[in-house]
Amino acid sequence: MNLLIFGLGYSGRAIARAAIAAGYAVTATTRGKAAAEPGVSLIPFDAAEEAIAAATHIVTTAAPDDQGDPVLARYRMAIAAAPHLRWLGYLSTTGVYGDAQGGWVDEDTPPNPGSERSRRRVEAERAWAALGLPLAIFRLAGIYGPGRSMFDDLRAGQGRRVVKPGHMFGRIHREDIAQGVLAAMARNAAGIFNLADDEPAASADVVVEAARLLGVEPPPPLAYDEAVKTMSPMARSFWAENRKVRAAKTKAALGIAWKYPDYRAGLAAVLREERAQGSHQ
Repeated sequence: MNLLIFGLGYSGRAIARAAIAAGYAVTATTRGKAAAEPGVSLIPFDAAEEAIAAATHIVTTAAPDDQGDPVLARYRMAIAAAPHLRWLGYLSTTGVYGDAQGGWVDEDTPPNPGSERSRRRVEAERAWAALGLPLAIFRLAGIYGPGRSMFDDLRAGQGRRVVKPGHMFGRIHREDIAQGVLAAMARNAAGIFNLADDEPAASADVVVEAARLLGVEPPPPLAYDEAVKTMSPMARSFWAENRKVRAAKTKAALGIAWKYPDYRAGLAAVLREERAQGSHQ
């Protein structure tokens, strides 16, 4: 079993580690210099032809740009003709569902992208599906884990406790991303899979819990109407949409339960791992 990962970033590394543990030979592409990952063969993005020809499974983590999907732009023909390829996995985003005005969406909800970034994602999903190969589309909620969580903002003195009543965000720990992708690979599962934990929550609640775990005072509440004045355009686009994401169908289809079903369990695990590694006290 040969897995090729396009993009050895935050989620890609977690998937690579899980795949190696499951017995896959793993190759990953990089642009520029990327830190080595034990057991992973790193290759330049522009030299992936041989790896594509050898791959039984491909996972792509690359985001589309204004020119479309970068992997398909470079390797569409090679992937379509790959002789051993059994399965493709594409990491997308729950942003494709757009604004549900606080309501629930699930794997059967039609995409309704509200931003240019999300529209590009929908177009990329369709472009990968057009290859006609077994394809799992993973729609990811907000990704967090060691080195990428509210702890980092609080430690840097940049945490903000933005309050917008009724507004919820979905999240997914990077280890649960890896778990979901590996389960789909093992089954050659195709279709739409939501990778979002079981408890959508207000951003302010996550900030308060992270501060509690760190043993520090949480930042004072800040009304959204004030906070939005200094937000980046990307942050404003996230806050402009409000949805709760169900993943029950995904978990049933893949035979999994989340390791971290809510932000409380996930944050506690992040802090344990960071302290075990000695990166933070």
